[in-house]
This record gives sequence, C-alpha cells and structure tokens, in this order.
Amino acid sequence: MLDVGRHPNIELLAYSEVEKVEGEAGDFRITVRRKARYVDEDKCTGCGACKEKCPTIVPDAFNRGLGQRKAIYSWFAQGIPSTHTIDPQYCRQLNGKKCGVCKKGCKADAINFDQKERIIELEVASIIVATGYDIFDPALIHEYQYGKIANVVTAIEFERLLSASGPTGGHLDRPSDRAIEAEIEELEKKAAKSQKVIGKFEEQHGESSAEFYTRYEKGEFKGDEEREKWAERYKEHLAIVEPLEALKKRAEGFSAAKRLAFIQCVGSRDARFYPFCSGYCCMHSIKEAIIAHEHGSETTSTIFGMDIRAVGKGFEEYKVRGGNNSNIRYARGRVAEIIEGPDNNPIVVYEDTRERKVKEEEFDLVILATACAPNSGVKQLAEILDIEIDRFGFYKTSANQPLDTSRPGIFVCGCAHGPMDIPESVAQASSAAARAVQIVTASEKLRKAS
Repeated sequence: MLDVGRHPNIELLAYSEVEKVEGEAGDFRITVRRKARYVDEDKCTGCGACKEKCPTIVPDAFNRGLGQRKAIYSWFAQGIPSTHTIDPQYCRQLNGKKCGVCKKGCKADAINFDQKERIIELEVASIIVATGYDIFDPALIHEYQYGKIANVVTAIEFERLLSASGPTGGHLDRPSDRAIEAEIEELEKKAAKSQKVIGKFEEQHGESSAEFYTRYEKGEFKGDEEREKWAERYKEHLAIVEPLEALKKRAEGFSAAKRLAFIQCVGSRDARFYPFCSGYCCMHSIKEAIIAHEHGSETTSTIFGMDIRAVGKGFEEYKVRGGNNSNIRYARGRVAEIIEGPDNNPIVVYEDTRERKVKEEEFDLVILATACAPNSGVKQLAEILDIEIDRFGFYKTSANQPLDTSRPGIFVCGCAHGPMDIPESVAQASSAAARAVQIVTASEKLRKAS
C-alpha cells in the first residue's frame, strides 16, 4: 500500500465516491465526490495527537465493535494515506457543541472544521471494479444465537482478537469476560465517588460507616436527619460495592479461551442464503486455529464442517500439519444449534456423521466462518456503471471473458467478481490490469492517428 501511495503514476482518491460514469471504452468521464475529512491530507502527519485529546469515544467498526475509537480517527494504523478523519456523526464541534480540542492539539494545523465536499471530474480509458465483499450476517441463522451468546463470534471478530494491534492486544480474552471487566471498571469508578461521600460523614462523626449502620439498624438515631442521610448514602454505597465484589471474585477465574470451535459454511452452501462455497473459509479457519495454538500451547481447536475444502497448492499439507502439530481436530458433521451453558460457555449440538450420533460439546469460544456476501453497494454502483449483476449479487461476467463486465472497458476482479482467496484475487487483479492496459493502449493509438 505504501508503494501505491508513493507511486508517481497513481492518484489515490481515498474517502471518495463515484457518482456518475459517462462515455465509452477509451473515453470515460467519471464524476467523483470527495467527502470532507475536516483534516488537510497535505498537512496531517498521522502523529495521532489529535485523537489523544478527543473526548468522544465510539465503537470501532474496524475492530467489529470489539474496541473503541475517537470521533477523530484513522481507519487502521497502516492505512494509506496516513491521515486522520473527523466523523461528523460524533464530532462535538461539527454538531454545534463547544469543543475543538483536536485543533488545539494539532501542531501541524491540519484540522479544518470548514472543509467542504468537492466534486472532481476524471477522464480515463478503462475502469476496474474491485470493491471487495461483505460478511454474511450470522444473526440470520437463529439456531447459532450470534448476538445473543456473547462467546459466539465471527471469523473476522476472532481475527481482530488474535491481532497484536486489536482490542485485546492479541490476548484471547472472551467477550463475556471483557464485558464483566468493563462492568467492574465502571462500578469501581462509582464506588470511588460513593466512598468520598460517606468518607465525609465518617470524618465528621469519628466512626466507620459499617459500625454506624449497625447501630442505626438497631434504632439508635431515630429523628436524626443528618445520620439518616448518612444511612441512605451508605445503603447506596453497599448497592455498588456488593455486586462489585461478586464480579471481582468471578473475574479471578478468567483466563484466555483455550477450547475453540470453528463452524464452517455459515451462510455458504446453504439454500436459504448462498448456495455456493465461499472458497477461502476452510483454510482461514485452519490458519486462525494454528495462530491461536502459537499464542498458547494448551489451546485446542475443533473445526466442524461437511468437509474441508483444501483445494490450493500446499493446502492439504497445511491442513494435515495443523492437525498433527496444532491440536486441531476435524469433526465431520453439521452443527444443529448452539446453546449457552455454565460460565457463559457455548455448547455446540452437532451431528457426527462418522459415528451417526447427535453430540453436545462445550467450548470457551465458538467462531463462525461466515459466507462471502456481495458488497452492500453492488446494486447502486452497478446502476452508476451501467453493468449487470449475476443471480448471486456479484458483478456479471461471461464464461469466456471472466474479467469483462457487460459494458466494454469496465473490468472486475477479486471478490467483487465472486468468492476467492487472496492469491487468486491478486492474480485476477493483475489480469484485469492487463485487460485495462489494452484499452488504454488502443485509445492512445487512436488519438495519435486522429
């Protein structure tokens, strides 16, 4: 990505949308809306001083809501261009409230709250569509209880948990445990404030709140408004401290997730959703299971699936190595449902097709290998580009020209074309670039001839 950002022949228009495409192969005119970042890309150094000062905290979409970000943010640390963006939905200053602390903290003077959207026109010879894909929403499969059982996560969420730059710093902390730890942190803040209040009464009357409250319950201070107020505040304090202590005791037993279950074909190869195989999921699950084992040698993984599709060069060997060296067990069978057991542990109910039995197995964490779904903006962009989409929702191509869309001069590659892994996407991108160059070369020859 750094090469793209620095290449003299590449103009990168990030945070922009295509609004209109006119013309034909060799002579396209594209209208692009450049959204307002409220940060000057040329001045911003990407130091991050602005977001350190920002008081607004919101869920981080890049970390799939498992972490938090500020109202001024960069999508992820290695993003190109290495600049920040202010989210107008959450920024206090842009919503009419007094703030502007990010501007005060920016030594490069890159913050500009008056920045406006811009419309620019481009003239190009050919177009390549590489808009990627979306993750299938596993909540649509009700029996897996995604969103209801905290320790059922998607493969992408699990990947962020494993990442050193993720919300847990690479530690396999379970979402349910993290929620309790966040609750403990919140209660500790409330307890500290409450302790200051009752501490003033203790200092004033020279005894502890516990001793006083014992006497108060025996009826010693009837009619004493000052002490009745103390008793009320102490009861409020106990209502915070008692659940806090219970949660702390529960948190003592927390540890990294060690028993992992990967469920394949969540939305894929399913007539209710997408009948096709998403292609990359099996190897992705094996890779994540191997990495999890590298994080902790006690980690065991069970991969549930109708079959494991290891179709690429070296993939079968990789699968076998995972089983032999990384505590991976391959369970052939469909998962019927997931239920929540003791200590927020998910219980997987599945059919073991080898033994022809229905079994139940408890895990610390369940990971759903979700289908590769068409990008949510496919229909809108297809209308702008005037190209067709296929019955699955991807951009339509012909069998003899798999990169060519229904409109000459517009090509497609990667998961905008259909489900595929990274090596296949890269190969297809190179092919699409070669097809696009043919149009560029032909149009240049035509211009010279005229």
